[in-house]
Amino acid sequence: MKDGLRHMNSDIGFGAQSRAVYAENPLESRGRLYPETESPTRTPFQRDRDRIIHSSAFRRLKHKTQVFVYHEGDHFRTRLTHTIEVSQIARSLARALRLDEDLAECLALSHDLGHTPFGHEGEDVMHECMAPFGGFDHNAQSLRVVTHLEQRYAEFDGLNLAWETLEGLVKHNGPLIGLDGSPLGKFKNVQLPFAIREYEEKQDLLLKTWPGGEAQAAAIADDIAYDAHDLDDGLRAGLFAVEDMREVPYLAEILSEVDTKYPGLEESRRIHEIVRRSITRMVEDVIREGMRNIAETNPQSAQDIRLAGRCLIGFSSDMAAAEKEVKRFLFSRVYRHHDVLAVRKLVSRVVKDLFQKFHAQPELMPSPWNIGLEDLSETEVARRICDYIAGMTDRYAIEEHRRLFDDTPDLG
Repeated sequence: MKDGLRHMNSDIGFGAQSRAVYAENPLESRGRLYPETESPTRTPFQRDRDRIIHSSAFRRLKHKTQVFVYHEGDHFRTRLTHTIEVSQIARSLARALRLDEDLAECLALSHDLGHTPFGHEGEDVMHECMAPFGGFDHNAQSLRVVTHLEQRYAEFDGLNLAWETLEGLVKHNGPLIGLDGSPLGKFKNVQLPFAIREYEEKQDLLLKTWPGGEAQAAAIADDIAYDAHDLDDGLRAGLFAVEDMREVPYLAEILSEVDTKYPGLEESRRIHEIVRRSITRMVEDVIREGMRNIAETNPQSAQDIRLAGRCLIGFSSDMAAAEKEVKRFLFSRVYRHHDVLAVRKLVSRVVKDLFQKFHAQPELMPSPWNIGLEDLSETEVARRICDYIAGMTDRYAIEEHRRLFDDTPDLG
């Protein structure tokens, strides 16, 4: 079958000629947990992309908060629009660096599937509620979504994605455990999340290594998209003014460039010029830095990228410092703005109330979530409650709160 797929892919132009030796080759995929007949018209990564797009979790991203809650306006980003923007940037990076574009797109499209309603506030509250039961991590929840919670296929739970997609999804920000087996990064003083530990018993995702180049491209694309659209949304929401951006040298330079070239430009176009130029600068910086790192390490396979011992596709040191200042600006002007904090406080109560109510009376969850509870341990019941709430959209979480409580916050 692989020979037939290889011939078909060559005939209809899957871009094998442009892919570098260090890119993931879909024809040499490590396969799926549950073997399937290969498609004669799509590579494994193209099939994964299509499965992700057609999943229920992907559709729900439309009504999940990025920064601004759903009722605040139709032009602010949601998890879905953010995901699409990350996907576009990831593909651009992959194309320039001769990586597999389809895999990079897969990883971008799936990276936020595990997010709770109400953005990072929802995640923080869920982690607090789940603390006695192993905590909550949205990245681990994304893995749980694509390997267990999506139940669409006759022969298996989850989407049965290719090994390379699952590996990149789990560790796109770097290795999760050290050579001695101890957790790294944010998991350093705690154990790895339940979903990752559970899946590792079924399939080894090489948690000690860096991910392939496509996952690294998707990860940095996430940062680029975040910075750009939070600047855009923050400006359009009136949380800060264009002139306030002069506090950040990187942004001040772009602002001066726009004002010099287009004096008197109307505000909406001025904002767009600033945002798009920031994206372009960051993308071009990653491409230059990625090319430099690749030339320096000279990887001859995707595995060489994993074993390089460091991230090869990211910002240069100068851009990393500039991007850090942008994030600091956004933290003070957007994420900690009193209007945003006021809403965050309200939605925090929604998530906490739902968890506490279902924990006390899990039978109040609708079918099929309330089936077979008597056969589960307390931790397993808590995990099911967590799965149910994490999958909610903002709107559905509010509706569930209204069903169970008489004092649902008014977000308007």
